[in-house]
Amino acid sequence: MGENVIIATSTSGILISDIQDAASNPGRVVLGHPFNPPHLIPLVEVGGGRETTPATIEKTLAFYTSIGKKPIHIKQEIKGHIANRLQAALWREAFYLVHSGVASVTDIDTAITHGPGLRWALLGPFMNIHLSGGAAGIGHVLDHLGPPMESWWRDLGDLSLTPEIRSEAVRGIEDELTGRSLDEMTRARDDVLTQLLAMKSAAKALP
Repeated sequence: MGENVIIATSTSGILISDIQDAASNPGRVVLGHPFNPPHLIPLVEVGGGRETTPATIEKTLAFYTSIGKKPIHIKQEIKGHIANRLQAALWREAFYLVHSGVASVTDIDTAITHGPGLRWALLGPFMNIHLSGGAAGIGHVLDHLGPPMESWWRDLGDLSLTPEIRSEAVRGIEDELTGRSLDEMTRARDDVLTQLLAMKSAAKALP
């Protein structure tokens, strides 16, 4: 694999096409973007630039699949790729809610970890919407909840990461970690994540 394809592992702020400009064989340059902790998280985002060949994409997807990863294909270059942009959308609203006094850092973390985050660990956003619609599926949900959802989109916060907002987040995390060490939290996360991945692997109906 390494002799045939050049994989850039982290280019959230740089496009693959920019890297290809300095490559002697640009068709072999491809993105392979993992997530922390990379030894546990299966997702790898794979994407090419202007000159990446389809064969390079297919070979890279096959390689990651062969080592037990869950690769997805980024079909169009975009800064931040896919998962980071989805995270950024949630983070923007999370910071906005804290800054606006709607909720604390701890309560927002609790809202995700004991709410939709449990479902997101099993199924993606589109499939979760589909299941919530019962037999009629995602079409039914969008027909009935689409207008309220659009009103929430229009009401989402728009803010910049100022020193004040940074300080609010840091203080909130310090409060949330009271009595627990970072090492303890990391170990607990990795232990539960390992168990969750094993359970997902055993559940044949899950993707």
